[in-house]
Amino acid sequence: MSTAANLYQGYPLAVTLAAIALSTSLVLLVQFLRKSQKGYLASPRNRLLLPQPESDEIVALYVYPIKSCRGFPVKSARLLPTGLDLDRNWMFVTADTAEFITIRANPAMTLIRTSYDEDSDELSVSIRDEKTFVIPAHPTAEWLRDNTELKKAGIWGQQTDAWQYPAQLTQPISDFLNSDVRLVYKGPTPRVLRGCGAPDRLGRTEAVKFADMMPVLIASTQSIAELNSRLAEAGEDEVDMERFRPNIVIRGREPWAEDSWKTVRVHGDRGPLELDVVCRCLRCQVPNVDPDTAEKNPRQPWDKLVSYRRIDPGLRHKPSFGMLCVPKAAGQVSVGMKFDATALTHDHFFISPMK
Repeated sequence: MSTAANLYQGYPLAVTLAAIALSTSLVLLVQFLRKSQKGYLASPRNRLLLPQPESDEIVALYVYPIKSCRGFPVKSARLLPTGLDLDRNWMFVTADTAEFITIRANPAMTLIRTSYDEDSDELSVSIRDEKTFVIPAHPTAEWLRDNTELKKAGIWGQQTDAWQYPAQLTQPISDFLNSDVRLVYKGPTPRVLRGCGAPDRLGRTEAVKFADMMPVLIASTQSIAELNSRLAEAGEDEVDMERFRPNIVIRGREPWAEDSWKTVRVHGDRGPLELDVVCRCLRCQVPNVDPDTAEKNPRQPWDKLVSYRRIDPGLRHKPSFGMLCVPKAAGQVSVGMKFDATALTHDHFFISPMK
């Protein structure tokens, strides 16, 4: 007689109860797995991990009308699918190849400053504090046809249409940068998102003007404070938020909590505004450039960030600061508005849209 049979004859009730318990456990396990596959765990009611953080607050908004040039803070701005109104709608390109230029190659660009006059709806461009030229901030199609020429411009290995302003307008900029450049305004053809924001990953087709990657960059004051504490501890100068060129700055509850954002919500005056957080912002050495002087620190804050913020498995050699987002709808955002992270993830994986 087998051992199992002997055990049953000796303890029939115990064996029966054990068999029932095992069968019940297997049934429950199968049900759990089926619900998981159907997204049961992803529903708000059934999240087992990543509890939602407390509500936060927008403390600053920034717009940078010309790519790589000095922007300005605003109290309120229109959030569009392509980013904050006026943000990176223009850029400078080389005259001969129409390729974009940035602070990376010429830090002096940060001394080119922009300002907006709401009454006249005009954008002023200055070198340091000396006004150079003024253009319509929201040019009509007719104005563009009469005053510019629709051409192609290159940005990160991609050709896109752009309205090119005449050479005489930007001659002072060319003289200042010691390089023959032209100003261009984004043309009518959408510059469809690539990388983590590509249609097959985002689930819809969205576009951006002349930002490097995604329409909106969000950063936290708690995170830059934590970075500055490390810089100060090492005897280095602290840096301000403007070096990282964010659009939306939140107060933050704790440093680097933004690393796990998946979706966020701004509580606007006319209802909530949702944004998908598509990836971390992996940094180059632009933050090493002082926007007031255009002087580039040879080490910081790059070295400090590299020492502990290389956290994204998609691109291990670059440090992360801030999160790149894609709006789901348009609306008004203002300093002081309530801000929430509505879903979290541990699965961010950077896919570069730059070629």
